[in-house]
This record gives sequence, C-alpha cells and structure tokens, in this order.
Amino acid sequence: MKVLVMGAGVVGVTTAWYLAESGHEVVVLDRQTGPAMETSFANGGQVSPCHAEPWANPNTPAKALQWLGREDAPLIFRLNRWDPALWAWGLRFLRNCTPERAKRNLERTLRIALYSRECLKALRARTGISYDQKSLGILHVYRDPQTFQQACKISALMSQLGLERQIKTPAEAITLEPALQNVGDQLAGAIFTPGDESGDAHLFTRQLAQFCQSKDVSFQFQTRIHGLDYEKGRLLGVATNRGRFRADIFVMALGSFSPHLARHLGLRLPIYPAKGYSATLNVGPTDLAPTVSITDDEHKMVYSRLGNRLRCAGTAELAGWNEHLVESRANALVNRAKALFPRGGNFTEAELWAGLRPVTPDSVPILGKTKIDNLFLNTGHGTLGWTMSCGSGRVLADLISGRPTDIGMDGLGLERF
Repeated sequence: MKVLVMGAGVVGVTTAWYLAESGHEVVVLDRQTGPAMETSFANGGQVSPCHAEPWANPNTPAKALQWLGREDAPLIFRLNRWDPALWAWGLRFLRNCTPERAKRNLERTLRIALYSRECLKALRARTGISYDQKSLGILHVYRDPQTFQQACKISALMSQLGLERQIKTPAEAITLEPALQNVGDQLAGAIFTPGDESGDAHLFTRQLAQFCQSKDVSFQFQTRIHGLDYEKGRLLGVATNRGRFRADIFVMALGSFSPHLARHLGLRLPIYPAKGYSATLNVGPTDLAPTVSITDDEHKMVYSRLGNRLRCAGTAELAGWNEHLVESRANALVNRAKALFPRGGNFTEAELWAGLRPVTPDSVPILGKTKIDNLFLNTGHGTLGWTMSCGSGRVLADLISGRPTDIGMDGLGLERF
C-alpha cells in the first residue's frame, strides 16, 4: 500500500522506517527544509522510560501553585490570557491527577517506552546507525529528602512494571558520575536506571532518514499542508503548496500541530504544546562534564553528553503555539546547569533553543486508528517523543500491515478520550 506520513520529526521518520521495512510505498511530508528541525532538533537527548511518571499526578497541582509568578519555575501555566484550549486541557489534566489515574497512566506510558527502548536497540543492531549514543543509564539526583522518598515509591512501582531502577547513596552517585562532586554534600540520594540511554535525536533522525531513502521512501520537504480531501469516511489526499498527494493510508505525526489539522476532519485531539528549552555547550579537554546522563528532578532538568557537547534541557511553559524563546527562562536554565556542573563546558557561548512538545492531559501518546477509516495517529508524546519513537513507529506499521502488535494497545488510542 501507499502510505503518506505527515511530519518528519523523530516520530514521523521512525514510522516511515518501519513502514518501508514492512514493504509499503512511503511518502513523508514536512514544512521544514529537512528532518527533525522542530521538536526533535535540540531536545534533552534522553531515551528515558525512567521519565514515565505522568505530569498529571497527585503532587503536581500543589507544586504548580508554588511556582506561580516565578519566571524560572520548572512548569508555567500562562493563565493570564484567554485561551480556551489551555483551560479545556487543564481541566482534563486535573482529572488525571488522582492516584488511581496516575498509576494507570504510568503503566501505559511505561509499556510503550520500554518496548520502544528495545526497538531502538534492535534498529541500531540492524543498521549500525550512529548518533552520539551512550548506553550508560540515567541517574536521577535529589537534594530534598522528602522528594527523594516520594521518588523511591514511584521507582518501586516502576520496578514492578518491569523497569530496573536502583537506589543510590550520594557517595554511590558520585562514583557513578564524578562530575557531581561539586554538589555531593547537597544530595539526599539518587536513583539509577541502568538500561536507559542517551543520544542526539536530531542526528539519529537525519541518519535514519537516509536509511529510509535507501528503501525508496520519498521525503517532500518545504511542503505545507493546506487541507485534506475527505469523502465518505475516508481520506483521499492532502492539499499542499506543492500540489495534492494521494495515498491509501495516512499517518498524522505532526506533534503539537496535529490538533489543528485533525479539526478539519471533526477529530478533537486533546493535545497542548509545552514549550521546552535547551542549551548546548561545547566541552573542552579540561572541562568536567558528565558522561552518564543526569536528571535533576527538583528542577526538572536533564543533562546528556553528546560527543564533545553537553545538552542541558528542561522546563515546560504552557503558553499556546508560541515558539518564541524567552531569554529569562533560557538564562535560568544555563545558570542551573552551571551551578550543578561549574566546569561542564563553555557556558558563555551556549547555544539556546526552544521547541514545542505535544502533551496530552494524561501524558500518554495517542496511537492507532481513528473514525476516519484510513487515518492513523502517532502523536501526543510530550517530553518522551525520542524515548517512544521507535516503539510507536513499529506498532503503527504493524497495525497498518494487519499484523498483531507486540504490546497491548488498550488505553493508547484516541477512544480513551
């Protein structure tokens, strides 16, 4: 069959790869000049099932209230503006903050994240793809004893669901990653996830797009979607600035912009953009930057070593489809990185970036069929698009090919809303 994939971020390109591997004719459309130029361009770099705890959990509302008015807060809701989409999303978010729903959503997120991590390993073995990857695990560090104890409880639940996690003392954390020695006396403890990884999502996506092209996948860049040809419950084609593209099957992998296009078909996708920031530092031979990927949970920041660069990323700002980089938030991110790793790299010439991450109210992606007979969704991955990309692409290819999926799909589709 001919399959048209809308979106060439890491999710769209992995989908194209698995579809081509399944023998389909694949066309990928994207408005940018190349693959992974938006959300996948400069993210935190972590392949992290350990981050499967939903944003919507019993602790978040109180924390969000504490952070109100702080421009350097890890999470900002811009509620001082008329934004019906944010208010509707926020109400659904609050409904998911109960212990029961948080536990259910954790299982769903971890199910696809763990599967995806294995799919990535298999893809790497199959292709030899290289993207500054490191398989050294991810280390969460905590300063506040109460926060650490809460994290240990969630960690125990994740372990029950199949994710290996190890509780570490501050001394053990520093042994794992000596670059933490500057803050060793501040740490209450740490949690290590040995099976998690890190790597450059942008580089991975570019490399995988080349592998896709070797399988005759057609990439149509600088192609803006203007509308959809829809008739009798089926999509017939996509109208763009470069003409109409027709196919048998269509996959929407447009991240935060999926709801805009889906609305033309009467589909209401509960996805809202969360703007995240990153700073990329050059690391010199005398610098002391981490090699193990680090998560500073209290500040909601992550650090990944990408060759001779250190990627520092984090925070979330819910302020609509506004991609503008707010300098005060970007500078706060750099300052926190410098406080944790004072010799981590060249902070004076940090490359700053901001991008929109597509978040659902329950932190679970939306995968699978829709009421439109030949339209499939692969979107809403939030901060875990890189983590879930391979698994999401693989299950979409299986569904489209009529094969049973390797994991259960219950609770992952649009029907849950």
